[in-house]
Amino acid sequence: METKAPRITDVARLAGVSTATVSRALSKPETVAESTRNAVLAAAEKSGYRVNLSARNLRRQRTGAIVVLVPNLGNPFFSEILAGIEVALSDADINMLVVDTRQAHTKPQLVLEYLHASRADGIIALDGSLPDEILSVASAGTGAPPIIFACEWPPKDAFFSVRANNSAGAGLAIAHLVGLGHRQIGMLAGPPENVLTRSRSAGAETEMVNSGLALDPSHLFFGDFSLESGARAAQAWLRLDHRPSAVFCQSDQMAFGFISELARNDVAVPGDVSVVGFDDIDIARRFIPALTTVCQPRKKLGLYAAKMLIDHVQTNTSPAIETTILEVELIVRDSTRQLAG
Repeated sequence: METKAPRITDVARLAGVSTATVSRALSKPETVAESTRNAVLAAAEKSGYRVNLSARNLRRQRTGAIVVLVPNLGNPFFSEILAGIEVALSDADINMLVVDTRQAHTKPQLVLEYLHASRADGIIALDGSLPDEILSVASAGTGAPPIIFACEWPPKDAFFSVRANNSAGAGLAIAHLVGLGHRQIGMLAGPPENVLTRSRSAGAETEMVNSGLALDPSHLFFGDFSLESGARAAQAWLRLDHRPSAVFCQSDQMAFGFISELARNDVAVPGDVSVVGFDDIDIARRFIPALTTVCQPRKKLGLYAAKMLIDHVQTNTSPAIETTILEVELIVRDSTRQLAG
């Protein structure tokens, strides 16, 4: 004989409440007393009843999914952020769709399609360089799903965002090198127009000024946060007549490319030049030499951004724009050393 799936009436009977109360306890638990909510949950578990998420979302006019916009899925930096997002979404029974915004077929039209409530309940953007046509649709008051920026953010702070204290982190990197006796310090920055580049460069330059130093223009290199651009910067460093004794790289990936290219040319780190990175991705501690770097709490970045978005979706409110800044720390490893007197 076929066993019938448990129904909401079965839960109501076991809990000793009405079906309407069961519905409220499962869909809007904050509207019922804790004792009633616990009784309903216990009855649901005992009966084997499972909430029909699709039907519930339909009644709420929700999709049960959020979209995460990632500028480069191949970059290991984003893995921990995505892990943090997944933790928060799993607890809220929300699915995650990941879109690589640097792929030609995904921008900007596909991203614009996700900015309609029928496609997603909200968006977490890890890409601060989204084009204006997307940002204008995502702005408050357009009826688009809420959007939270994590890690990067648009030039104008017109959106909710969660980010690391990039300026302070760059200052920590420079202060560490100055404390080791370095006075000629170079910097490998990201793209000049990128918000992370501007923030980290400002923090580094402020700390240099506070230390009575100035950044020699010939010691400033630009990359795109990739291994390849780090290698190109190393080639430029090798061509200098007067080389800086230390280099602050604004991402770990660029630091790895920089160090490996120097090694190919028999230049030792930290023997010939000290190097500091930024991010503390997983390989930083296993790289040879283990990388001194600024650690930003990537998993917490994702977790905070997802919780912020979930709160907006569930309350359906539009509070004042808020920016959450998470503190960073310097992790000292083997790629820096005291400068010989």
